[in-house]
Amino acid sequence: MKTGTLYGIGIGPGDPELLTIKAIRMIRECGVIAVPGRTPQESVAYRIAVQAVPELEKKRLVAVHMPMTKDRSVLDACFKEAADALEPWLEAGEDVGFLTLGDVTIYSTYLYIRRLIAARGYETAMVSGIPSFCAAAARLNMGLAEGAEEIHIIPATYQAADSLSLPGTKVLMKAGRQIGRVKEQLREAGLSVAMVENCGMEGETLYRSLEEITGQPGYYSLIIAKEGSADE
Repeated sequence: MKTGTLYGIGIGPGDPELLTIKAIRMIRECGVIAVPGRTPQESVAYRIAVQAVPELEKKRLVAVHMPMTKDRSVLDACFKEAADALEPWLEAGEDVGFLTLGDVTIYSTYLYIRRLIAARGYETAMVSGIPSFCAAAARLNMGLAEGAEEIHIIPATYQAADSLSLPGTKVLMKAGRQIGRVKEQLREAGLSVAMVENCGMEGETLYRSLEEITGQPGYYSLIIAKEGSADE
């Protein structure tokens, strides 16, 4: 019997209208859908995708819990647990779609699980989604790069200070929980800043300067930093 394929499916940053036609088709075609979260209903990815694919409610759903931690031993155990939960479906010949926010190739949990599943001999594939930083720039009505300008994608949950000296546009992903440190680093670097909180989701907020960013923004906060004016 032919075994199933694990598909990583990028569903975009939050707006259900930004799911691609291919993502919608693959969600419909996969017999099993895996979603990050303790339960499917609490999964941000599920709540976005089900608006574009209502029949997702009736699919066989597998919740994959990933705790918010940098402890590699804890994460590795969770990745293995997720692979163990998905393997029986693949062995039974079911294609499994793993939903990820944004694009599946960028800081996605799927990448770790894909590696484990592939090592066990199963086929894997990826379906691109719209990256959050592209959607955020569009919501701000600004370009990310022109001509020979560079773009640097930086995980703000780690130390970002050295990367802020790189030329071109800097994109800081998931900056909300580190906002105090990140704001100070941006101020010291003398960069123009814009930020989108909860891009495409309920509670979306646009900030067009560092001074506008007050309080504690949410986890899904993305900063775009440039030399000169951020909205040029």
